Amino acid sequence: MRRLIIMHTGAITSGKMKQPLLKVCPPLPNPARYAAVDVSMLNAPSTVSQSPSGSMKLAFPGGESADSPNLGRQPLLPILVLAAPILFLYWRISFKLVSDWYNFGDDSHGFLIPFFVLFLLATERQRYLRVPTSSDWSGIPLVVLALLTLMVGVFGADLFLQRLSFVLLVAGLVWSLLGRRMLVALRFPIGVMLLGIPLPTLVLNHITFPLQLLASRVASGMLPLAGVPVLREGNVINLPAMQLEVAEACSGIRSLMSLLTVAIIFGYFVERTNMRRVLLALASIPIAVAANSIRIFGTGLCVQYWDPDKAMGFFHEFSGWLIFLVSLSLLYAVHLVMGRFDRAGKAA
Repeated sequence: MRRLIIMHTGAITSGKMKQPLLKVCPPLPNPARYAAVDVSMLNAPSTVSQSPSGSMKLAFPGGESADSPNLGRQPLLPILVLAAPILFLYWRISFKLVSDWYNFGDDSHGFLIPFFVLFLLATERQRYLRVPTSSDWSGIPLVVLALLTLMVGVFGADLFLQRLSFVLLVAGLVWSLLGRRMLVALRFPIGVMLLGIPLPTLVLNHITFPLQLLASRVASGMLPLAGVPVLREGNVINLPAMQLEVAEACSGIRSLMSLLTVAIIFGYFVERTNMRRVLLALASIPIAVAANSIRIFGTGLCVQYWDPDKAMGFFHEFSGWLIFLVSLSLLYAVHLVMGRFDRAGKAA
């Protein structure tokens, strides 16, 4: 196999190029390394352009340039133009979202989400810059769906739909402006944004009350083992010294959502397979429930054997942070156990 190289010997003047010099080179050392050329394209009209550095580029109609665009060379003007209407549409929604993160303890984990997303984008920045980008009209329906979701949320006074529409809009704009490949590359950071959206009240109530009952049952079952007589009525635990009510704030939903968020982010970086990532995320649920039950059990012990006021004050607040650290340790232990089983399976 012999190579035929067209060498440019002069500059372009008045849109014409001087007669090229044909040079026959020795056979290629390894022809299999080079892609086959469609001979039919040689008969198609081609265009020759010259970059500011003086290098020549040859492009055929219907073909892609060898220097395909990526995110590093993507023009920012369309993105900046779209930023203004997006800011106009969502600034009130964003302000209310941050306010809910601050005022409602069950949603306080939302403050972590923007930092997690920025951290993901920063750590994977080089990989994203190498992804080929191109506009894709296939993403327009997703943009339309996002805007319709926003309209339904606004007219129906549904905050969940309003906030969900922002994530859908981000996904649709990435698909439309940067292409499907970039959307696939950014699927995890975009998905993490969903964790910052507070659950609808109807869904939250269906989760919170069963957690209250479960925590009170487990704690009331453990307290007699420590010599504390207990009479439970629903989510109320009657002790000789006082009455403990497992309220919504003590249901464990706050630690559950926080631990689940950490498990998803942690699993993305340390686990090699999606199955192990899912298992790690699922493991955070029983860990959070068990940890909350132990916290209520400890509070009951302090009420009975120490001081009820201190039990409901200092110990109740301090034990929340302590139990969460223990939960993180158990989550890491699950990661180690799965890694050990994985290595044992490969060795067998």
